Amino acid sequence: MDARSQSVTQLLAQARAGDATARDAAFELVYAELKRLAHRQLAAQRGATLCTTALVHEAYVRLSAAQCTPQDRRHFIALGARAMRFVLVDHARRASAQKRDGVMQTLSVTGGALADGSGESGAADVLALDEALQRLTALDARLAQVVEWRFFGGLSEPEIAEELGLTERTVQRDWRRARAFLHRELAVAGVA
Repeated sequence: MDARSQSVTQLLAQARAGDATARDAAFELVYAELKRLAHRQLAAQRGATLCTTALVHEAYVRLSAAQCTPQDRRHFIALGARAMRFVLVDHARRASAQKRDGVMQTLSVTGGALADGSGESGAADVLALDEALQRLTALDARLAQVVEWRFFGGLSEPEIAEELGLTERTVQRDWRRARAFLHRELAVAGVA
């Protein structure tokens, strides 16, 4: 574990022990990483009206309101990624409700996220992707968690394997299965 990860882990332990300022200090240490994730998510959206900073801050507000304290840096990033997903979904729902003309914001699933490795991928509607992830969670929560951590959290397969206590090979299999499921679901929805 590098020094930064150790610092975040120590601060999060202090937060769990009741230190109100430790959680904010941990957030400051992972802030740049969360901004990179948010930038990647927003860059994949067409017509996104959220800015990177607003997405990170809204995700942090949601994490704080939920009063969940991550265990370490990777867990913080994973929870932040999940919160960003929910912010993006809520934002897309609001935009959809305002437009009502059928034009929805889309999230491009490129860069190896849901692509088959060929570099080609479609654009998936944020809401359709969220619904597909909810169906995947109902079928296999671990597969959905791998997608969240990989796609929204930017964690590598070795990091996910370590977090879940699995082999890297198992995570790779889970990733392939989850990606295939989501492609099928999005194709049925007409967005893949």
